[in-house]
Amino acid sequence: MSALWAALAQLHFLRPWWLLALLLVPLLAWRLRARARRRSGWREAVDAHLLPHLLEPGGSATGGAWTQRLALLGLLLALLALAGPSLRKQPQPLWQSRQPLVVALDLSRAALARDLPPTRLAQARAKLASLLRERAGGQVALVAFAEDAYTVAPLTDDAGNVALFLDALAPDVMPADGQRIDRAIAWSQRLLQQAGFPRGDILLLTDHADAAAIAMAAKAAAAGYRVSALGLGTAQGGVFETPTGLVQARLDAPSLRALATSGGGGYRALAADAADLHALGVLEPRQADGAAARGAAVAQWQDDGAWLLPLVLACFLPLFRRGNALVLLLAGALWLQPPPARAQDAGSRGGTLWQRADQLAHARLQAGIAAYRTKDYPRAIEEFSGLTGADAQYNLGNALAQAGRYDEALAAYDRALRQRPDMADARYNRAQVEAARRQQQQQQQQQQNQQQQQQQQQQQDQQKQQQDQQKQQQPQQPQQQDQAQQQNGQQSAEQPASPGGRQEQQPGQQDAQQSAGGQPPPDAQQDGREQAQADAAQRQRMQEALHKRQGQRGQPQGEVSGSVRETPEQRERRLANEAWLQRVPDDPGALLRARFQLEARRRREGGGP
Repeated sequence: MSALWAALAQLHFLRPWWLLALLLVPLLAWRLRARARRRSGWREAVDAHLLPHLLEPGGSATGGAWTQRLALLGLLLALLALAGPSLRKQPQPLWQSRQPLVVALDLSRAALARDLPPTRLAQARAKLASLLRERAGGQVALVAFAEDAYTVAPLTDDAGNVALFLDALAPDVMPADGQRIDRAIAWSQRLLQQAGFPRGDILLLTDHADAAAIAMAAKAAAAGYRVSALGLGTAQGGVFETPTGLVQARLDAPSLRALATSGGGGYRALAADAADLHALGVLEPRQADGAAARGAAVAQWQDDGAWLLPLVLACFLPLFRRGNALVLLLAGALWLQPPPARAQDAGSRGGTLWQRADQLAHARLQAGIAAYRTKDYPRAIEEFSGLTGADAQYNLGNALAQAGRYDEALAAYDRALRQRPDMADARYNRAQVEAARRQQQQQQQQQQNQQQQQQQQQQQDQQKQQQDQQKQQQPQQPQQQDQAQQQNGQQSAEQPASPGGRQEQQPGQQDAQQSAGGQPPPDAQQDGREQAQADAAQRQRMQEALHKRQGQRGQPQGEVSGSVRETPEQRERRLANEAWLQRVPDDPGALLRARFQLEARRRREGGGP
């Protein structure tokens, strides 16, 4: 009952306005009842209070009443079905409703001008970081341009990934200097079109615009892409250094305003706060044509009104004159459901027209990828295991590696490489997993060695404790020796004691010989007990100090850590490595520079982007 009440608590209607039509059901019932009474011929000839006594029960009137009741019940159920009752949710693809944004940054030498302290480039980096941090959704891409335009980061939902490239942006990463704003607009439009967005925003960060740029902005606006401009610099301008000397760079606001007007966007000068970004509308993306977001889903309520249709049909079928007995059979047949189809059954039969084996394999591959992205590695391994393609085996290796099953991951990578020997990603991941497996084996071996050493040390400690206990019991032995010496003293009482006649001296023997009664003096016994107690206390302190040292270093007693004491050869090697690392130049833009140079060479050889 608790489960039923919990399900009813979640019941709600997707189209609740249809429930207002339920008010018509009582009105219709009253109309049908009044109509039935008027059509009865006996009412005109017989008084109403005598009709129940004269008419036979179970007549046609009674049968017609039941038919009307079933019809009203069917109408009631039909209205409930139209209201859309819902008890469950199912994940549905999430559709991206935000317009994408492509930011084009001017990386010509004019970006080094100091009219915006410390430089225009530093101010542009800070502004882009604020934009990426405060933008409310939507995909973002970053383009750098000088003589030509190049993609720094493609369109992505992860703004943090784009922010990683900001520190590497500098004029020296560009293959050639220049300010081809028209090429930046054309390249940004191409990125949006390749991603399948019919609408989008292009934001330029530069100090002026020429006629070619204004014309290109008009073309982009005609294609559905809004072009806006954010001015870098001041009207007074600033100087920057070029190979031919110093050059003055000033902000040309009218030309940028004309570019924005031609591109259907807006223009603002660079501000210290986010007012310029709010005015351009890039922080709150506009609604765009729906585009499915990859890997995203949202739970939506499902319409369960269709399950009421068999009851609706069963209520209306008795309205037919003949075949009433067939109604029950038809109503029962509506509730018969086919057995659930299983993927493995369809695969064993070779698939059907709408569920072939290759489609099932693709569905399992997508399910495994979705589980891998959500870090559900056991589910991903289960989905990938039944697939034999190179991509599936590669993904299986990744999932097994994430789950810590390195041997099985290496076997999966090997199967992928046998099918596609040129798969560089699989080769690289295999090398990484192989290194991780060796490191794991080394750690396991070290743990085993440490356990063995700890066991040996424990045995040594137990033996040492036993020896200490035996040493502590030794002061009790003189009493036994004193009794033996008393007997010897009685035999040699008349002979003088020779100090050099003893080969071994034990505590209490000398005093026993000197004492007349053969018993040691009380002072000597007290000194022996105090010495034994002092030795025991000293040994206890040494044990505590050793245990404390073992707990701090995490190693068995008596073992010297190699990481604390290094040999002269190790110290010399470490210093040499540190000196070599200090000679490595700190160049965060090296990767972008190499990538842009390769792209420029490809464009020259191919005749264009």
